[in-house]
Amino acid sequence: MRSRLKAPILWFSLLLCSSLQASDYGTTGLIDIPTARMASDGVLTATAAIQSSTNAYSVTYQVLPRLEGTFRYTGFNDFFHYDRNYEAKLLLLREQDLAPQIAIGIRDMVGTGIFGSEYLVASKQIGSFDITLGMGWGRLAGDGLFSNPLTSISDSFEVRDTDFGKGGELSSGAFFSGSEVGLFGGVNYQLEHLPLAVQLEYNPDQYSWEKSNASAFQIKSPWSAAVSWEALPGIKLSLSHQHGQEWGFSIAAALDSKASPARRPIRPIKSSADFAPEDLPSMLDKASWYDMLLYDVERSGLVLVEATIDPNSQTATLVMGNKEYPIWADAIARMTTLADLHLPPEVRSMRFVLEEEGHQVFTAPAYRPSRQTISRSQYQQRDFDLLRANPPHPPQYRTGFDQKKLFIDVGLSNRLQLFDPDDPARYQLYGKLGISAALPKNWSLRGEYAIDIVSTFEESTRASDSILPHVRSDIVQYLQQGATGLESLYLDKRGTLVPQLHYRVFGGILEQMYSGAGGEMLYQPHKSRLAFGLSGSWVQQRGYERNLDLLDYKTTTAFASVYWASPFYNLDFAVHAGRYLAKDVGATLEARRTFANGWMVGLWATITDVPFDDFGEGSFDKGMFFKIPLDGVLGGSGRANYSMRVRPIQRDGGARLEDLSGNIWWDLRGVGYDALQEHKARAVP
Repeated sequence: MRSRLKAPILWFSLLLCSSLQASDYGTTGLIDIPTARMASDGVLTATAAIQSSTNAYSVTYQVLPRLEGTFRYTGFNDFFHYDRNYEAKLLLLREQDLAPQIAIGIRDMVGTGIFGSEYLVASKQIGSFDITLGMGWGRLAGDGLFSNPLTSISDSFEVRDTDFGKGGELSSGAFFSGSEVGLFGGVNYQLEHLPLAVQLEYNPDQYSWEKSNASAFQIKSPWSAAVSWEALPGIKLSLSHQHGQEWGFSIAAALDSKASPARRPIRPIKSSADFAPEDLPSMLDKASWYDMLLYDVERSGLVLVEATIDPNSQTATLVMGNKEYPIWADAIARMTTLADLHLPPEVRSMRFVLEEEGHQVFTAPAYRPSRQTISRSQYQQRDFDLLRANPPHPPQYRTGFDQKKLFIDVGLSNRLQLFDPDDPARYQLYGKLGISAALPKNWSLRGEYAIDIVSTFEESTRASDSILPHVRSDIVQYLQQGATGLESLYLDKRGTLVPQLHYRVFGGILEQMYSGAGGEMLYQPHKSRLAFGLSGSWVQQRGYERNLDLLDYKTTTAFASVYWASPFYNLDFAVHAGRYLAKDVGATLEARRTFANGWMVGLWATITDVPFDDFGEGSFDKGMFFKIPLDGVLGGSGRANYSMRVRPIQRDGGARLEDLSGNIWWDLRGVGYDALQEHKARAVP
């Protein structure tokens, strides 16, 4: 038992980040004010800050080594107003011997403008003291200390727009404007040999907007103080006394999205070669190396699809899938060991065709360990020369997956809706009954039925005010009238037509709001960073009770997509242009950091021909995307993950079938050329 828990605990400790410095605003800072400090690249931080006047929740991601992004959600307790906004901070100069670290940032850059402020800030470490001094515009200017130096460049910086909108638009007209600027600053003192720190800050913010909405809101002093305790690496608790009038408490947790799980040790299993023939399942052909290998492969979290042996080259080609290993190189290493155990003695080398979600992506050549003449270290350092996925056809051996029985998955799941103007968070806990079955000719049947356990969606009384077709804004009606109902039931087929040309077709009850049929194609040239896709669907809106009934609304969607795996910081970009569910036309831009360990963190924004006023609150569709692997964290093993899209608000413009449109590229990122090269040494058993 102890050995089973050791690996998950070690990886979880790797994920946790030390030296956490999150402020109540979520950004790296002191109490409220930002500093010039940055978290380590790829660190994801969640912060909850509770005060008598406000509750603030934020997610901050170190997008690049020099770029920090924050999404913040603030509730004002005195007058029940909820605000959503984004912040970005850019590192200009790293700290050196005499020079401080310098950063520039914009607070509430896409939002209502309630917290609108910009800053230029410097931080310098002197012993145990980290000293910060900054120059602020907007709210961070306070009453101002001196004239805005930017007015000498243009008179446009003289007047600041203080017209708070309904959110969603870039507030560029107000950036670094205003007749005066102010100073803010503070110090962080880290106690030696203890996970405790003390902060003192000067924040000139006058909180004018809060005072205008709550007469009882008062600021007695610009000074605030706090003590913070790093209870665990990556977990920080802070107690503060702010502005001489209220206490505050915050908790922040940080995870390193770049951390790779430790290579899982090969589990000692009793191979089929170690069993007496009478102890093996009766359906096994004991004389067939393929059947014996298949038996071991299936118990090792792998899939063996087909195999062919070329007697001339003495090479075995095996088409393999991966059910359990978060990093594909580990799956290759395991398959190498098992294939070496069972292949006929005349086979000298192997080729593994990597199949992900039914798509054949690459062929990975491998020496047979028992026949290799080079050392293991030399083998690890060799070039990982990936070939096109082109297995011989017809294969000599093939697994009959269509003969398998129906698979049933029973469990608990949840549904979370954030940022409702009437309630910041609504939720549902439901039982999940899932089915999947492999059918002939590579088709599969997938479905899920939801059984409501507890839900707060029935408390919602807000009706959609959209002037567009209600393609998404009626979602609450589905969660009220169809709290228990059919989530999905559809046929699906994936495959690879020719090397690098992948496809998917589907039809049935596709999701909680739509039935229909559609498909997608993706072409990615061999080892290219570019890929091109087409997708489309015909759908009809489902009845609110989520049974087999349909509503009158029908539409067709279609998109052309371009994908680019940049050579910089695991950044991927995608552009989808086409027709959306509300029959509007436009384009979606996605940017994600995709790591070989399974993490994805990204942003998207959609602009269509729907005017901002017609779109409604939020102005256009935008949000963040997270996919977090659960391997190790929950004490198990496998490729399970938690995916979530976070939208400031759900409207009808720019809406699409998000899990069924332009997704093949993202499904294959874990087996991409760059991901395999990054961990090529792990492919050696």
